[in-house]
Amino acid sequence: MLRCGLLGRKLGHSYSPQIHKMLKDYEYLLYEREEEDIPSFLHSTFWTGLNVTIPYKKTVIPFLDEVSDTVKRTGSANTLVRRKDKTIYGDNTDVYGFTQLVYYSGIDVKGKKTLVLGNGGACASVLASLEDLGAKPVIISRSGENNYENLYLHYDAEIIVNTTPLGMYPNNGVSPVDLSKFPKCCGVFDLIYNPEKTALLLQAEKLGIPSENGLFMLVAQAKRSSEQFVSESIPDSETTRIYNSLQSSMKNIVLIGMPGCGKSTIAKMLGEATGRKVLDSDAEILRRTGMKPSEIITQKGEKAFRDIECEVIADLGKESHSIIATGGGVITREENYNSLHQNGLILWLKRDISALPIDDRPLSQIKSPIVLYEERKPLYEKFADITIEISDDKNITYNLIKDAIKAYREEKR
Repeated sequence: MLRCGLLGRKLGHSYSPQIHKMLKDYEYLLYEREEEDIPSFLHSTFWTGLNVTIPYKKTVIPFLDEVSDTVKRTGSANTLVRRKDKTIYGDNTDVYGFTQLVYYSGIDVKGKKTLVLGNGGACASVLASLEDLGAKPVIISRSGENNYENLYLHYDAEIIVNTTPLGMYPNNGVSPVDLSKFPKCCGVFDLIYNPEKTALLLQAEKLGIPSENGLFMLVAQAKRSSEQFVSESIPDSETTRIYNSLQSSMKNIVLIGMPGCGKSTIAKMLGEATGRKVLDSDAEILRRTGMKPSEIITQKGEKAFRDIECEVIADLGKESHSIIATGGGVITREENYNSLHQNGLILWLKRDISALPIDDRPLSQIKSPIVLYEERKPLYEKFADITIEISDDKNITYNLIKDAIKAYREEKR
């Protein structure tokens, strides 16, 4: 069996093993190594194929016996193959990956002024791809001729590509630029794929600018790498299949709805059915503060509770492949939308208002559930991707949710 893997410094959140497992039947492991260990690792003969990631895409080049023209052009190698004669061949499949991402997005970059944010390892590959596609790229770096201090000179940019780690998990919520300053912008790419929607992509979505993250690029370059590992072609349709599978798997399922509608119970049911981790914002608030939400609201007021809730939601929203049950009033703070939406599919669970309990729910006692519902209804609608009228029968509810999610995903593809 071929022995393949990913070489880098920190690889804990890599999706590469999942992707390669779906491509072909070979071993694919994560190899975390420090820079001083790179020569001995590459000279060892136990591996047959490697992907290389940050920060070693340039480091490995002196140890390669032959490289592709793409490596010569970019000065970066991310795919290594040990040949039968033990020599090592290096290629750069990131150029192919980014090109496929642009094609998949449907965003036309030809002839357009394109800002490439960052001049790190990924920049050269993106630059080569953009030049091949006929774009007019300009590199923006911290200390280069074109930098963030004179970014105003480039507010006429039409395409923006982020190759920096700004906004990447766990430092979610940070954006390298403010898109509102680019009135001609008609396309945004962010090579980050965790979170699914960075702060940059969330703003693009809000402004109605077409955008894509880097997951399709990751899968496409892996497909091209795998072809070199196994010395055979793989249909392009596999890229789309694996991308759709990964995207669905990574996305959280977020439950919103009125207090007492059954979000926590349904979250547990979904967790048991899908094998996903279950997170509950009210339970997390109790764990962190030692107080139930009702106690915080009664003793400290609703604002104090909402402040705590926002902090918890910001943390839970960074997770992936989880079921997240939220409090009934989570929709009353606008910032919670980005926290939940960045990695989540948001389901509004609706139940007969007259059947909702009000015990241990001080806000439902101050205002009747009907009044509270009418106040919050526009906010639930604003947050929700999917609205579901749930049943008291667990099996019926599960099937309603499963079918609704399936229909939503098929519509988006």
